[in-house]
Amino acid sequence: MKKLLICMSAAAFVVALTTPMFAAEKTLSGKVVDVTCTMKDKANAGADHLACATTCAKRGQPVGIMTADGAIYTITGDYAKDKNAKLIEYLAKDVEATGTVMDMNGKKTIDVSSIKVEKGM
Repeated sequence: MKKLLICMSAAAFVVALTTPMFAAEKTLSGKVVDVTCTMKDKANAGADHLACATTCAKRGQPVGIMTADGAIYTITGDYAKDKNAKLIEYLAKDVEATGTVMDMNGKKTIDVSSIKVEKGM
């Protein structure tokens, strides 16, 4: 039992040390999208898909930022709380978002600390 506890403590320590290495403060530019529909078809990222994206976002489905290269970063943290209440106004718009970006096993996320509509959009 003591060995198991030591092993579990060591594993938790290693995870705690390595997790920050995968996180970085960054600013992303891209379109705010309904992650589920956009993963199925990138064409679901525009204004033509706004009604569906709004319905899905209000149900609490993941919302993200699709960058110019087609990568999708799922938005986490305060902006995703309360069924994406703070994100609804940004759906289908080009934005600049700053926050902690993580890439764990190919799943990209951003814990947004600030977001604004890009000028000229």
